[in-house]
Order: sequence, then structure tokens, then C-alpha cells
Amino acid sequence: MRGLLLRWLILTLAIMTAAYLFSGIHVNGFGTALFAALVLGILNAFFRPILFILTLPINVLSLGLFTFVINAVLLLMTSGVIGGLVVDGFGSALFGSLIISLVSLLLSSFVSDRGRVESLDIELQRRRGDHWE
Repeated sequence: MRGLLLRWLILTLAIMTAAYLFSGIHVNGFGTALFAALVLGILNAFFRPILFILTLPINVLSLGLFTFVINAVLLLMTSGVIGGLVVDGFGSALFGSLIISLVSLLLSSFVSDRGRVESLDIELQRRRGDHWE
């Protein structure tokens, strides 16, 4: 349960980041972003697999880049449901979905399967002169 809440907060922060970085997306406040993250999460859970299967041939031909189009459509659907989230058009939704995907991926990489925040441990050892492994 804790992991679900943490990922919901990460998606909320990703939506707020997209609205901050890109002028085509407008969010009224944190509460609106929190509710938008909930709706976007529900749409991702129910409609994304169906859309992904329906567009599988074009997704394979585009080497998976069509997934961003699916995410943009879901973001537009979310903005249609949430009054405080305004996406100016499909181009804004496409760039916004790219930002949301990248921020969510970056922040989710620090969350374990159990919902704990963990750091990435990297150990480097010096081998043969100036080489690190």
C-alpha cells in the first residue's frame, strides 16, 4: 500500500514538473495535480493495455515510440475529466507525456517493490592504472 501511495505522489510530481517546464500544460494547484495523477493512473491501468494491444503493429514499426502517442491520448483524456488540468493540444500532450514519463521513470527508480525509497549503490574499483570497473 505504501508503494502505491509513493508512486501516486511521484506521478503527481511528474505532472507538476511537466506543467512547470512546458507552457502548454496548466495545473491549478497541487490538489488538482494529485487528482489528475489518480485519474491518469486509473486510465493507465484500464485503457493503456487495450490501446497498446490495438496499436501493437504500429508500435513495433516505430520501435516503441508510438507508446508516447498513447500516453499523450491518455493525458488528453485526463485533461477532459479534470477541470483544473488544461492541455492546449495534441502537441502539448505529446511533449507533456514525454516529460511525465521521464520524470516518473527517474523518480520511480529510487522506489523498491516494497515501497521503500532506496539509493543506488555503485561500487567502483581501480584496476590497472587509471581504469575503473
